[in-house]
Amino acid sequence: MSDVRVVVFDDAETAAGHVAGLLLGRLRAEPASVVGLAAGNTPRPVHAHLRAEAGGALAAAHLVGLDEYVGLAADDPAAFRTQFRRELVDPLGLAAERLHTLEGVAADLLAECARFEAALADLGGVSWQLLGIGRNGHIGFNEPGTPFDSRTRPVPLSETTRRDNAAAFAPDREVPRVALTQGIGTILSARSLVLLATGETKAEAVAAAVQGPCTVAVPASALQRHPDATVVLDRPAARRLR
Repeated sequence: MSDVRVVVFDDAETAAGHVAGLLLGRLRAEPASVVGLAAGNTPRPVHAHLRAEAGGALAAAHLVGLDEYVGLAADDPAAFRTQFRRELVDPLGLAAERLHTLEGVAADLLAECARFEAALADLGGVSWQLLGIGRNGHIGFNEPGTPFDSRTRPVPLSETTRRDNAAAFAPDREVPRVALTQGIGTILSARSLVLLATGETKAEAVAAAVQGPCTVAVPASALQRHPDATVVLDRPAARRLR
């Protein structure tokens, strides 16, 4: 087991630029990489850097979503697939069939999760996976207590996670209570993991994940078991590191 690499930058924008640079470096070496995407606010500056700097670097890549809300159609404004199309696929002119995501309105959620796992296997697995971290230490939508060998599945969302994600929804809409997510075991199958965390609200979770015990109480601590994991932080997110 190798140590998690930690890189700290003065501000969130510089941290995001570094993450984009890591991905572009991978794509220069392996243009047909399978790239795992994360949604939400934290990766948005990474997507902006890619729009400005990627050119055609992503044209041969496959893009894979980490998770999705149950009950949201693929074109719903709050769906993660919509974010990927709006911020990466459409602006970069990427082929729509190279974006692979979970279907939040599938009639059979368990079958959808099995289909997604099979699709990952057909692609040869994820080459490079971007992750965020929740205030409770979750990665993907794997809440505290998730076994490290878990696979893609439906999960109930904690109230903490739902409150933190409420800003992405119109005031008259309820945040979904269930999501589909790659499991921690699925995430750990990626060849390289990069976790980006910015802001002081993430500092406690980052410290627990990187320097605390490797425990299911802190899902992101599973990165300590990965042979190629990098954590990229701004100074506020690194504040509690020893």
